[in-house]
Amino acid sequence: MPVPDYLRDGEEIYRRSFSIIRAEADLQHFSEAEAEVAVRMIHAAGRPAIAAALRFHPRFIAAALTALAAGKPIFCDSQMLAAGIICRFLPAANPVITTLDDPRTPSLAAQLGTTRSAAALELWGEALKGALVVIGNAPTALFHLLEGLEGGWPAPAAVIGLPVGFVGAAESKQALAERGAPPFLVLLGREGGSAMAAAALNALARLCRRDEVR
Repeated sequence: MPVPDYLRDGEEIYRRSFSIIRAEADLQHFSEAEAEVAVRMIHAAGRPAIAAALRFHPRFIAAALTALAAGKPIFCDSQMLAAGIICRFLPAANPVITTLDDPRTPSLAAQLGTTRSAAALELWGEALKGALVVIGNAPTALFHLLEGLEGGWPAPAAVIGLPVGFVGAAESKQALAERGAPPFLVLLGREGGSAMAAAALNALARLCRRDEVR
């Protein structure tokens, strides 16, 4: 069977993709900036329907852009997520940090009786203050962040909470949304993942650089 003819122009593929997304997704309840982030997430997921489950805290965009512009660190829960962040888009050479593979993490996990993904957050320390947190994999990481904040951890500027899975993912995101702080972006339900989380962060970086140009 011959390979069908297909579009080869990368820019045109992007243009058509985003045109299709805006035609098929219900974006009317988002601000212009929120819609930009939502479109990039939908593009990563291939599912316009996720727009209905996206929740933006009213101050999320402003808080995230301020942190990016100030060069604050970006803390990630997985190497896959960190690898998906396009560093050349970051407006102030923001450090992208993940501590999952830190040699101290396994012993911390055993000591705390939790997953390595959750225990890794213990190493973020005071640098968490005013930073961006992006969780795209582990519900336990998001739960542990919320526990830490309740226990007095320094507050990040904003949280992208997109853990994926069948155990704890929906519940952890709901808990973040119900807490109401820090300013958050969540996708309610089981869906999420590193690709969507990275897409959201990259969209914010683009917005930040666009604002600087203006």
